[in-house]
Amino acid sequence: MVAATASGGAAPPAPTLGDGALDAGLPPQLAAQIRRIEIRARRLASTLLAGDYRSVFRGAGIEFAEAREYTMGDDVRLIDWNVTARMGTPWVKRYVEERELSVVCAVDLSASQLAARPASGRLGVAAEVLALLSFAAAFNNDRAGLLTFSDRVERFVPPARGPRHVLRLVREVLLHPPPHPGTSIAAAADYLGRVLRRRSIVFLITDGFDRGFEQALRALTRRHEVVAITLVDPLDLALPALGLVELEDAERGERLLLDSADRRVRRRYAQAAQARTEARRATLLATGVDEIELRLDRDYVEPLLRYFRRRAARR
Repeated sequence: MVAATASGGAAPPAPTLGDGALDAGLPPQLAAQIRRIEIRARRLASTLLAGDYRSVFRGAGIEFAEAREYTMGDDVRLIDWNVTARMGTPWVKRYVEERELSVVCAVDLSASQLAARPASGRLGVAAEVLALLSFAAAFNNDRAGLLTFSDRVERFVPPARGPRHVLRLVREVLLHPPPHPGTSIAAAADYLGRVLRRRSIVFLITDGFDRGFEQALRALTRRHEVVAITLVDPLDLALPALGLVELEDAERGERLLLDSADRRVRRRYAQAAQARTEARRATLLATGVDEIELRLDRDYVEPLLRYFRRRAARR
């Protein structure tokens, strides 16, 4: 795989699969996993998210529909003076909402994102969330796209329509070449800021283990709507009492021997985790990005629904 970098200049072309690649044979276990994800995501998108999605995410703007004769109560700011001059009576412009949206999921494939305790791991949950959001877009005739990243852009699949395209996105996440170990949300944000020409909805699906991305994320939010979906493993928050354990930094390879039976060690671990969480939330708040926190030891659907319904109520 040739990785696409995202630093400076015009956005480089990112590698994409050929049209025939989707039909290539898959290992039976992976094919079964994709099928399970498809069945559940289709059901949830059609029954639970359908109305909430449309009420929350609207079109990118308005477009001109027609000119018609002025009637009492019309906004005088909408008067079309050229048509009015030709017709000799007041005419106004009528606009309609531009409904079509592009929904892009930016999925973190860094080493820390791949390290998790539950059987499905962060990557499995990321694939399910991607499928759910993309099917919701497809059922509303919107386009869905994908960016995978580590400490650089790994792959970009431009937004397109249709359930078959959604399954391709899921496969891209589950069947990916070995990514680089690090994380750079800034690289992902910079790249999307250059390749997305129309206003889009960007879901940033990551574990949040990164720093220094505030400026890049703020720049992305100036043109696009960004929602962060943070996948939280129980081990991110608390260290269980297991005696002597060796911890390894998934991205840097550094190792540390800890006595997890010591309450002071577990307390410091929890305090560091809390500080990291607060710093992440403060950064997202400062950039105007909403966050949905999904615990891997709990069902992810309810937090998503709460967020959608809260957004719908605000509108």
